[in-house]
Order: sequence, then structure tokens, then C-alpha cells
Amino acid sequence: MEEWNVVLDGLDGLDAALVRELQLNGRAGYQRLAELSGVSREAARARVHRLISTGVVRVVGIVRPSVVGITALAHVTLEVEGPARPVAQAAARRPFTTFVSCTTGPHAVVAEVRVADEAALEREFTALREVPGVRGIEVFRCTRLLRDAYSAASVGAAEPADEAPAPAVDEVDRTLLGLLQVDGRASYAALAERVGLSQPATRARVLRLLESRAVHVTGLVDSGATGVREAVGVGLVVRGAARAAAAAAAELPGVNFVAAGHGRYDVLCGVDAADRTALLATTDALRALPDVLQASTWYHLEIVKETYTYDLPV
Repeated sequence: MEEWNVVLDGLDGLDAALVRELQLNGRAGYQRLAELSGVSREAARARVHRLISTGVVRVVGIVRPSVVGITALAHVTLEVEGPARPVAQAAARRPFTTFVSCTTGPHAVVAEVRVADEAALEREFTALREVPGVRGIEVFRCTRLLRDAYSAASVGAAEPADEAPAPAVDEVDRTLLGLLQVDGRASYAALAERVGLSQPATRARVLRLLESRAVHVTGLVDSGATGVREAVGVGLVVRGAARAAAAAAAELPGVNFVAAGHGRYDVLCGVDAADRTALLATTDALRALPDVLQASTWYHLEIVKETYTYDLPV
């Protein structure tokens, strides 16, 4: 069973098992969680409520970018003059940055930008160049997103999930997506009340959104509550087509993000691990992939912003 590459140190065996199931299917019923974990339904419910109420895990809907019109993605490294943290904080305040980190290596700050189109991408590049302390930027333009952090992208598929046409959504669907972003385990009755439909009609809509991969409901774990999170970025230069190397990278345990594109690298990867031993194992596995000529890594010293939500009605 895939463990979705998050830190589960610090949890006992039952809590860890429940969290893993919630990561795979955040809307799994308590009876199903009980059967998978080998405990009673009441025990599973109590454990899940405690994990959520104490902030160890948040169950949220991760909306597929193309469903909400996000089609342009870029990884931007910022060359900084002076302290890095103020630059990272300024970049994090931009509404279209989804990830910002202070890092080791030649560039002090990295950011991920997700916007509707190329014109919007250019506007964000201009805004980042104008941040005080930024001397220049370098862009990796993503052309294929093979694995997105915590998404339902299918690993190793001939066609990545995000390349399939985005399902059509109406305003009711968008409201449901916005509500699921906030609380992925919201009951059908609660969702129905918010959108003004019957419970069966609401359930049918939610199931359609899940089955079409418009949204994936998963558990996001607070690494501070479970152990030290080790995170790095890895840029690969490959021989030949980048897509084969990217697909192979997406199958490795510990790799939570993979994009093929253009720039200094051919493939960009994100890696999460519970400790440095696991981190080294994954980065070595990336270096050992066929046709990889060069691998550059940068360590995330401080993740200033990490968000998986979009501006949707709730």
C-alpha cells in the first residue's frame, strides 16, 4: 500500500494506520476505517476525531488545477541580495505562489507559481523581480505535471491524470469543491444544506467530482506534531526525452512532486522524508535513474508557504 510520503513518526501504530487510510481516501467511512485498522467503529471514530481536533491531520480536498482554470505552472528560483527570509515572505504574500521556501544552494529562495495562462505567468515573474532584495530570477517552465503533491495523480500511467480533459463543473460543483477544500470529511447532509440540494443529489455530485478526479480528498499531516520533516528539491538533466525519466521518478517512494519542462533542468522533483537516511535513499535513487546525466539538489531550510487551495466559493 502506498503511504503518500509523509512523516508519521510520533504516532502510535493505530493512529499511523488511520492516517495512512485517510491519506488514500479522506472520505472513507468509519466502518471502513475500522475494518482496515482492526478496531471497532467507535474506536476508529474517536481516534479520527482526536487526530483532527488536535491538528495532527487535516482532511481536505485537493482540487485538480485545470478544473479551476489553472493551466500555467512554473518553478522560480530567486537570486537574493541580503537576507533571504524577507524576500521569501514577500513572495509568499503573492496570491498565486503556492509554495515558497528559503533554501541552501546558489539561490536563497524558491517559489512555485500557478496561474491561469502565460500572460498571468509573465505578470507574476515581473512582480517577483520587483520584490526588494531580488537581483534576478530563473524560471523552470512546467509542461507536464506527472505527480502533484498530495493529488490523486496515477503514478506510472501511460497518460498522467492531469492530461485528461478537465471535467465540466457548474457553480454548484465549484461551491462543493470550495467546501471540500475546507473540510474534506463534511457530511453529505451538511454539504446539501450549504448548496440547497437534496442529500442524494449532493452525494451524486460529490461522487462524480471524486471519480472524475476533479478533487482528491486526503489527510495532510502536521509534520511538527509527528516528527522532523526533511524536504529537498531535485533538478534532473536527462539524455533524450524527459518524460520517461519523469515517469520513473514519480514511481519512487518519497517523491511527492514531479514535473517535466524547460529551463536549467529537464525534470523537477520534490522529495519528503522522515529523516536524512530516507532522504539520501530517495535522492540516490533519482540519481541512479536511466538516462539521468546530472542531479542538483537544494535543501528546504524553512518552508514559508505551502498551500493546496484555490479561490473558490464556500
